[in-house]
Amino acid sequence: MVVPGFKVVMALSVVTLLTACDQKKPVQEYLPRVFVQVVKQADYAAPVTLTGDIQARIQTELSFRVGGKIIQRSVDVGDRVTAKQVLARLDPKDLQSNVDSAQAQVAAEQARVKQNAAAFVRQQKLLPKGYTSQSEYDSAQAALNSSQSALSAAQAQLANAKDQLSYTALIADAPGIITERQAEVGQVVQATMPIFSLARDGDRDAVFNVYESLLAEKPSDDTIVLSLLDNPAIKTTGTVREITPAVSAQSGTVQVKVGLNSLPDGMQLGSVVSATARGSGKSVIELPWSALTKNISEPAVWIVDDKGKAQLHSVTVGRYLTGKVIISGGLKDGDKVIIAGGQLLHPDMEVEIAEDTYKDLTWGAKP
Repeated sequence: MVVPGFKVVMALSVVTLLTACDQKKPVQEYLPRVFVQVVKQADYAAPVTLTGDIQARIQTELSFRVGGKIIQRSVDVGDRVTAKQVLARLDPKDLQSNVDSAQAQVAAEQARVKQNAAAFVRQQKLLPKGYTSQSEYDSAQAALNSSQSALSAAQAQLANAKDQLSYTALIADAPGIITERQAEVGQVVQATMPIFSLARDGDRDAVFNVYESLLAEKPSDDTIVLSLLDNPAIKTTGTVREITPAVSAQSGTVQVKVGLNSLPDGMQLGSVVSATARGSGKSVIELPWSALTKNISEPAVWIVDDKGKAQLHSVTVGRYLTGKVIISGGLKDGDKVIIAGGQLLHPDMEVEIAEDTYKDLTWGAKP
């Protein structure tokens, strides 16, 4: 038999348990877990890699000094030539005729001078004896002087005709390599028309076509390292020697010539080379791609403020690189930039910082 008082106690216990079960425990608010980095500005110099070729510092366009028909060509592109070597010849027939005519004129003037000289000598002998007049004497002297002047002119014409005849031979004025040919045998050419391009022996340049924007800032290091494109182990150094003042209308680039300090084996005339240079350093911040987001239409990053809340901050991207971006404005030293975990954030949202990846790193270019 159950005691009535016991029933009352049991009923009260059950009610107490049911009441306790109905009371809900407070649920702790969920905080997004994010990874941050404290950034610090550092100098960054963007590397620029260009491709060019090796050229002679002095390149000469060789041409005939007279016009005519080419009857002989002795060299071709790639041939090495020596100073005074004959490279091509013109048909000399017309110019040889001029030489023959000038020689005949000289002979005629020499005979005239001889005749006038004899007449003047006779006048010199007759004048003191009174057998001739002063006017006849003066006439003989004038005729001699005139014929002597005509002889000098004929001799000058002969020398000029011989020079013109010698110009039918195209001669190399210095040793080097033929890099281009612009005429063939049988072609009639005018005077000064380029026939060959000669790369003279001596100093060599690496020539690059560079966009003008890359030259807005002077490089931090004047020394440029160049390597052979098909064999990067072959390297040399040089310095910028010349920058053309005009921009090419076809390519929109300027030509930069880098004087080579030495020319190693394997790096010859015409070899394709690459060069890497760095501009002057700027104070920037380097961040991984994952840190970058968007504020409407502007690039932005999430930063954690002093209250532990996420704030969207617009930034200026100076350069996009592989796996990272260069921030040139919008951040300052000590900002805590969220680099992971910011996909579902909104402004003033409290976040939890993952302390195990919280690092104070200095970002910047490595030498």
